[in-house]
Amino acid sequence: MSRTDDPIARVVQLRATRMPDTVVMSRLILEGWSETDIRAAFSRIPQVLAEDTLAAPPTPAMADRSVEEPTPSVLKTIHAYSSIALAFAALAALGFAAYVMWRPPVVYSISIPASSSTSTLATLTYGALPQLSDPDYYGAVKQNLISQEVSFIDADLSSMQLTVYINGTSTLQVPILAKGKVGSWWETPAGIYKIETKESDHFSSFGNVHMPYSMEFQGNFFIHGWPYYDDGTPVATSYSGGCIRLSTDDAKKVYALVDVGMPVVVYNAESAPDTFHYQLKVPPLSASGYLVADVGNGTVLASKNAGVAAPIASISKLITALVASEYINLDKTITVPESAIVYTSVPRLKPGQVVRAYDLLFLLLQESSNEAAETLASAVGREQFVAHMNEKASAIGLTNTVFSDPSGAKGDYATPEDLFTLARYIDDNRKFVFGITSGDIKGSAYGPVQFKNIQNFNIIKDAPATLVGGKIGQTTEAAETYAGIFSVQIGDQSREIAVIVLGSQDSQGDVRALLQFVHTLFASGDPTTGQGIEATSTALQGP
Repeated sequence: MSRTDDPIARVVQLRATRMPDTVVMSRLILEGWSETDIRAAFSRIPQVLAEDTLAAPPTPAMADRSVEEPTPSVLKTIHAYSSIALAFAALAALGFAAYVMWRPPVVYSISIPASSSTSTLATLTYGALPQLSDPDYYGAVKQNLISQEVSFIDADLSSMQLTVYINGTSTLQVPILAKGKVGSWWETPAGIYKIETKESDHFSSFGNVHMPYSMEFQGNFFIHGWPYYDDGTPVATSYSGGCIRLSTDDAKKVYALVDVGMPVVVYNAESAPDTFHYQLKVPPLSASGYLVADVGNGTVLASKNAGVAAPIASISKLITALVASEYINLDKTITVPESAIVYTSVPRLKPGQVVRAYDLLFLLLQESSNEAAETLASAVGREQFVAHMNEKASAIGLTNTVFSDPSGAKGDYATPEDLFTLARYIDDNRKFVFGITSGDIKGSAYGPVQFKNIQNFNIIKDAPATLVGGKIGQTTEAAETYAGIFSVQIGDQSREIAVIVLGSQDSQGDVRALLQFVHTLFASGDPTTGQGIEATSTALQGP
């Protein structure tokens, strides 16, 4: 369904990140606006406003130059369009959620607290939400839903309790018997989801088991009763596929109370607050944009153009891997289509070849195979797969990111700040992706990898750090790029440091220089007093 609200406010927002107008156009089309409405919005924005948004602060030498400023009436018009656009966007999002269900769901018109310390309320959105690892934010979200008398499911993975609220009142509370193991392939991420489907007996092709009273809330994740095999034998207690498992009797009670469309709040407590501090010194680099930040506490150690969108090349394959693992059974075999035989660094696949999705992940993430990316996308349908990539980006808070290609060969843009959020999300929720990129995972429950002698291009040679996981990229459009997390020794502590480099002439050299700078020049504060020199006034907190 095409959006009918005015896109002018979104155009102004994306232009402020220096995203090219062609990319802004693609992004807005993906978000539902028509090309005609977008072009009309472009034409109504004074060019000087766009220039002022991007311009650096004037120097004294520029003070006497005549620059036309936007008039108060123009600014008033822009502000009015922004308010109207936001109001219509909220209504359109809720309307869309109702239309996509297979039967008319309950319509929830509710709000949740903004993630920063403000009284502003944000419209409820669905998807992975890392803020729900914060107990204060989780408590505020839950209380907000209760005060609005909303019916919802509260899945507390820390206390292992699931509560069903009907019209804001706690109606049923049952114990959670199993969840996805932290750090595993099937880890259950925190977030706000909704019941997508209900089945009294769902057969899982992943585990070849029946899951009684199943309620799907995200991709391959379900709330369900105790699974059993075709002969009626229940699965072993230690078996876990990442869903929220209840006793069958309790699942039946929950199943009877919930409706398709009902929100599901999944909470998992975070570790204690991180008070590590740094002293800041920044090395010269060839990259046009970069960001170095502590994954644990969000402290920014060094940055340049961290909020400016730029081509990211094969870093896109991290999102490709996430979407493939959530929408494709990794045991599934895929026939390589003719269209997948594109330019790639290490050609391996042939048309008609039958390959497991699991094996394709290793070519995708280590050798950066464009053939593997196109083959995985073909299993869902290329256009639909790219749509899932943009949906995933939006769900995890990548606000200035757009995808148009599953391999990142052309047209995929993001900011270093968004790529930090992506790296942190993978580290917290899909660590197996990083395990493949680093070479730490060579086999798993899926068995040995079919391909031999796979090269790993992600390794930074002679780096004073250990790669946790990351992805390298290179195209004519993007130059050289890199996004990854490294374990760096700082004094007597080992810290996870994210390093993002875009538009580089030597990404390996730039990343190595940044790691050496962190390793050599930063000293931790006194852990008993919490005192230390702040690296910067900015701390990245995620979406």
